[in-house]
Amino acid sequence: MPQPEYKVLIGMEIHVQLATASKMFTGAANGFNEDPNTQVDGVVLGLPGVLPVINRRAVEMAIMVGAALGCAIAAETKWDRKSYYYPDLPKNYQISQYDQPLCGAGTVMMPLPNGETKAVRIRRAHLEEDAGKLLHESGQSASLVDLNRAGTPLLEIVTEPDFSCPEEARLFGEELRQICRYLCVSQGIMQQGHMRFEPNINLHIFEDGKAYKTAITEVKNLNSFRSVERACEYEIQRQLTEFLTDRSAALQAGKSTRGWDDDKGCTTLQRSKEEAHDYRYFPDPDLVPLHVSQDWINRIKTQIPELPMARFQRYMQMELTRKEAAALLEDKAVADLFDMAVEIKQLPKRIANLMLGPAAKTANALTSERGTSVLISDLGVQASQYAKLAGMMEDGTVSASAAVTIFESLCSSTETDPMVAAEKLGLLQIRDTGATQAWVDAALANNPQAIADYKNNPKKKQASLGFLRGAVMKLSHGKADPKMVGELLEQTLEKLG
Repeated sequence: MPQPEYKVLIGMEIHVQLATASKMFTGAANGFNEDPNTQVDGVVLGLPGVLPVINRRAVEMAIMVGAALGCAIAAETKWDRKSYYYPDLPKNYQISQYDQPLCGAGTVMMPLPNGETKAVRIRRAHLEEDAGKLLHESGQSASLVDLNRAGTPLLEIVTEPDFSCPEEARLFGEELRQICRYLCVSQGIMQQGHMRFEPNINLHIFEDGKAYKTAITEVKNLNSFRSVERACEYEIQRQLTEFLTDRSAALQAGKSTRGWDDDKGCTTLQRSKEEAHDYRYFPDPDLVPLHVSQDWINRIKTQIPELPMARFQRYMQMELTRKEAAALLEDKAVADLFDMAVEIKQLPKRIANLMLGPAAKTANALTSERGTSVLISDLGVQASQYAKLAGMMEDGTVSASAAVTIFESLCSSTETDPMVAAEKLGLLQIRDTGATQAWVDAALANNPQAIADYKNNPKKKQASLGFLRGAVMKLSHGKADPKMVGELLEQTLEKLG
């Protein structure tokens, strides 16, 4: 039976854990990997008589993200109690925002692999506190609860259903993490739960001249980009199969919440999806509405750096490849280092090659050796050193292969000047015409077959020239200027007729 035409609609709910020093409504520490239940206080535990206090820094971080996503920032927002009963929520309610979110509608541009961009509409972004975590230890007859995460400030970002395929949902998650990292509001470490994704998926199926809509499914708490894409792919096929198998049942099904089993590669039903009235929202009586002045918003906006998308477009104008630009933008510290080096010496391609070649190789080797992430910006090589070494390559002072050796020396020794390092290592290129001509003559004398191929076989001409150039460089121990070698080789070969 042929499959009908269908349209995929995916919206995303993303929870971003804000990197504040303390929790959303209390001074208890906001950290990770501490002993269970050591980062709690009376507010986290919901003890009688305690009162919440708004974390100003969390509000400012949320406004910064909202502004970066093009959201309208509310002049007045309030806090609501979202009631539900769960073992890791001691108060039996979560302080959140319902009808007056801090950040309203907005639009952000997302780069696509084909070089185009896509506008993604943001419905809202609001602040709330996180719940704790249940631990299901092997051998235990019951689950354990760790409340260290309870009360952590969360920014929940909700998009419109603007993603038409699983890949776009994944790409948006990656773009949002990069934005949050650039704003320094979150480290975006997925293994530590800094970002959790909940795609909402349904299909519009076109058959018999009608459009049928499957029920929206929300897949909960995905903590990797790969899981986002795989879960969406599975849900699309599951909903389509259910529609084709039993159309009536599929169309009568209500909204549902499902979990993702990464090992089995499938989603499983958890419960029917709650509606707003199920949570019994009402204004929190312990927290007054928050007034956000335009002056406060403007001050926060001045702290927003150049965002990844704008930087990407600027790098493309420097004639970097998409792959090079994306690699440099992966971490803000690396991109900042690149920009500083280019400001000193306008050689973006040379500098990018140094950073993504020998520098990346060194950083990856140290990461493997130490078992912890080492960035290019952690190597200790300064922007001025990248700029000077790039300039030495550009003017022929050193060859590309020599630059790799010089860079390794800058990383492993106390020498900080690339020129001095090149002199000590004997890597300065010899640009003497007489000496270079002698190497050229010797290489030609040692390789008569290459000369014959160059003169008599058009198909082998360029290969022969490359072989002879390599022979000259070998005789000079890599010290000859490749540009001069090429020029003298061609001149000498022409004289040989």
